[in-house]
Amino acid sequence: MGPVRRKVYVVGVGMTKFLKPCDSVDYPEMAEEAGQNALADAGISYSLVEQAYVGYVYGDSTCGQRAIYHSLGLTGIPIINVNNNCSTGSTALFMARQLVQGGLADCVLALGFEKMKQGSLKPKFDRTNPVDRHVEVMVNKYGLEPIPLAPQMFGRAGREHMEKYGTKPEHFAKIAWKNHKHSINNPHSQFQQEYSLDEVQKSRKVFDYLTLLQCCPTSDGAAAAVLASEDFVHKHKLEKQAVEILAQEMVTDTPTSFEEESCIKVVGFDMTRIAAQRCYEEIGVRPDDVDVIELHDCFSANELITYEALGLCPIGRAGELIDRGDNTYGGRWVINPSGGLISRGHPLGATGQI
Repeated sequence: MGPVRRKVYVVGVGMTKFLKPCDSVDYPEMAEEAGQNALADAGISYSLVEQAYVGYVYGDSTCGQRAIYHSLGLTGIPIINVNNNCSTGSTALFMARQLVQGGLADCVLALGFEKMKQGSLKPKFDRTNPVDRHVEVMVNKYGLEPIPLAPQMFGRAGREHMEKYGTKPEHFAKIAWKNHKHSINNPHSQFQQEYSLDEVQKSRKVFDYLTLLQCCPTSDGAAAAVLASEDFVHKHKLEKQAVEILAQEMVTDTPTSFEEESCIKVVGFDMTRIAAQRCYEEIGVRPDDVDVIELHDCFSANELITYEALGLCPIGRAGELIDRGDNTYGGRWVINPSGGLISRGHPLGATGQI
């Protein structure tokens, strides 16, 4: 007999507007806005929160405590700091959900924030590079150029897709065009400007076919969610606003990430495929049962590859999905209606990987 797993509900959410990195607002203020908005949305006081998971990538080891102390109060609850790179925000949510699901708490806060520097992310390693094996796969296949690693790795994954399946640079540009168009309806988006497909394609080149408008920006921002058990929902009469988390999975690299010397695999294709399949099986749905999808579009190439990993189309056919308009309003799915990371922004601790 397996462990008893309780239902988990999101009863309140809050976030700040995502901004170009600046010095005018620091992380405690961003955390305060997101956290208080989430509690207000839930209609509960911070005194009912039993634990908090706080995600951020850049900063000292107790920034989570400082953010909570300043923004919400000193109630003595456990506050756990989470750093899991681009999946930091979703990891904080994952940990908070497990706590409620396992019956160890009835109300938990997941909070994420980030203060970033302008420009491309730069490695700061005084030890073994944690992605050295991933980089090795790319170097063996395509070599290494003296520019930031992230656009190279995802750009090479897209290039591999073009070589294998005949995908065109225009398909990647169409994804960015779509996401920028979606963002005009999101008041929290870092960018709320619509661009033509031609403007996307002719914006400054970052790497190979990837242009500036196909790459997510660095951002400052915060987001929060209040998670609760079914008993808590009933006790505080939150039934009308409670949204159940039906499934959530976290997967790390398996041997297949490295066995084929594939840049598509090394940037996470199999991890996404496995996580999605587990979610589908857990709740008995198929991709066709879904209407709206938010996914990790750090670069337009990753969004295209993720379509196939999620099972939205057969492998190699994402270009056809894009040409049909099945990733936006009027098509089969609305993908990244928020504008995605490309337009909404990507403060690492306040976002996540799907």
